[in-house]
Amino acid sequence: MDIAEEKYVSWHDAKKIMEKKAKDSEPGYEQKNALEHLKKFCKLTDKDAKAMREELGKTGKLKDRQIIAVMNMMPKDMDELRVLFANEIVSLTDDQKKEILSVVKKYA
Repeated sequence: MDIAEEKYVSWHDAKKIMEKKAKDSEPGYEQKNALEHLKKFCKLTDKDAKAMREELGKTGKLKDRQIIAVMNMMPKDMDELRVLFANEIVSLTDDQKKEILSVVKKYA
């Protein structure tokens, strides 16, 4: 199997995709479990997810996959944000980290 394209999607987007597919056909065991997990942990609305993605993109330092990671994990403090970016090559100032956390807090 060849991978034609790779696209990062947030949990919110994945939940929408899986709910649509569940309406069309009966999901398998793993898909049911994944959808239950997403329903439990993904609380963003369509409007909030779009606005949050735009605000995080305005920082200018984050790549799309990093924005998605922040949206999925919704870090509450500096420590959680550091863990999220521990293996990333990105240098954020303390002000940029505070800005990211304030955006997350706004939509949490």
